Amino acid sequence: MFLTLTTTGTPERPATDLGFLLHKHPDKAQAFSTSYGKAHVLYPEADAERCTAALLLEVDAVALVRRGKGKGRGGAPDAALAQYVNDRPYAASSLLAVALSAVFSSAMRGVCNARPERAAQPLPLRIEVPALPARGGPELVRRLFEPLGWAVTVEPVALDAEFPEWGESRYVRLVLESETLTLAEALRHLYVLLPVLDDAKHYWVSPDEVDKLLRAGEGWLPAHPEQKLITSRYLSRRWSLTREAMERLELVRLAEADDSEVEDIDNAVEAETEAEEKPTPLAVQRRDAIIAALQESGAARVLDLGCGQGQLVQALLKDVRFTEIVGLDVSMRALTIASRRLKLDRMGERQASRVKLFQSSLAYTDNRLKGYDAAVLSEVIEHLDLPRLPALEYAVFGAARPRTVLVTTPNVEYNIRWESLPAGHVRHGDHRFEWTREEFRAWAGSVAERHGYGVEFVPVGPDDPEVGPPTQMAVFVLKTEKPEKTTVTGKTATATEKNDKEAKAA
Repeated sequence: MFLTLTTTGTPERPATDLGFLLHKHPDKAQAFSTSYGKAHVLYPEADAERCTAALLLEVDAVALVRRGKGKGRGGAPDAALAQYVNDRPYAASSLLAVALSAVFSSAMRGVCNARPERAAQPLPLRIEVPALPARGGPELVRRLFEPLGWAVTVEPVALDAEFPEWGESRYVRLVLESETLTLAEALRHLYVLLPVLDDAKHYWVSPDEVDKLLRAGEGWLPAHPEQKLITSRYLSRRWSLTREAMERLELVRLAEADDSEVEDIDNAVEAETEAEEKPTPLAVQRRDAIIAALQESGAARVLDLGCGQGQLVQALLKDVRFTEIVGLDVSMRALTIASRRLKLDRMGERQASRVKLFQSSLAYTDNRLKGYDAAVLSEVIEHLDLPRLPALEYAVFGAARPRTVLVTTPNVEYNIRWESLPAGHVRHGDHRFEWTREEFRAWAGSVAERHGYGVEFVPVGPDDPEVGPPTQMAVFVLKTEKPEKTTVTGKTATATEKNDKEAKAA
């Protein structure tokens, strides 16, 4: 993908001053490495009367895919193919906007020590973008650029020139011309509006994008008639960030109208006021909910199945009601970290007698797990492939059979509330699945019925009226009555025995 930037000049003010303004010498072809490929700057023509600088971006499609972290499992079925078969190497987009910012950063800020007076003056400019995705068509292109002082020439690109009946593609050839803008203003317009027209970004939009938008939009965005559309698209339609940006832009507009500073307008709260209390992390809320449920059950001997780095074990050790705590994990590395966290090598004899760490897999029965009051499976089941869940079910509910079992797992319905989580992605790259509340309740209910437990459900974290809590917890309690009898191959067996045999066969 590429664009060209052309200016004209006179013998007194030669066009080759463009090289000073861009900080790139016209006699050299220069290359710059970016996260997604290589950017080249070259000058197809450079003399006193006319000078053209070209920015060519070669996109490394494989690097673009490899740097796209956090997809996990459960994306769109064609996502893997779409990563490679797309228009990213050819059509101007956020990739080109980021390259503009990286290669011409000083020019975008209006900094030029060699020609400071030229940097502050309007230039005759002509910008050409041969292939630009425009979701909204030529009319939207004009609505975005014309209010900024550009004369806009926009030509739709046909889907196929040999088949005009197929109509137009979403791509256009764009030419912008102006004699009233500085080079810095022109570059900032492109930096913001290229990804806006594409209506997509190649990276995940985080809160600092609001600051980038306001910096690049200084002087023109607050009064732009399409301000809301620009802000929403630039921030990938993330409503919370869009709202924040719109509020800050309104402050800028009010300050300009009142010929004052933003700080003078936004002074309702003293700077010395106490900082707002930070919300409690979900991991802490989850541990607190688990400990409360264990205390209510009256458990003294507790299993932490899939204990990871030992955070829950450490919290349980602070409560003397828990006389024996066992941390189990399949990962020796995790158990080593847990041992360091707990400082087992320096722990007093009485305290050390309350805690044990050992390696085991929940895919198999383990006689060491029998006889405990309670077992905790906190954020464990979603890390197993679904076909392996019956084996875990048997190992915990069929073989170990603690009186109380606590199971927590993410509620996938709540994922839309996580601003930092891309749509369609799971919360962790190792999650094999994430269940809705209905799916989790169905699984837990069937497990309880098969193994003679009762089950109740407890929300963990803020219980959203539309999508529920971020974490869902099932509290299983072993029933006192005997499981129902079931006839198996001519003899009587309990339902639990039947399920045990089925699980072992699986």
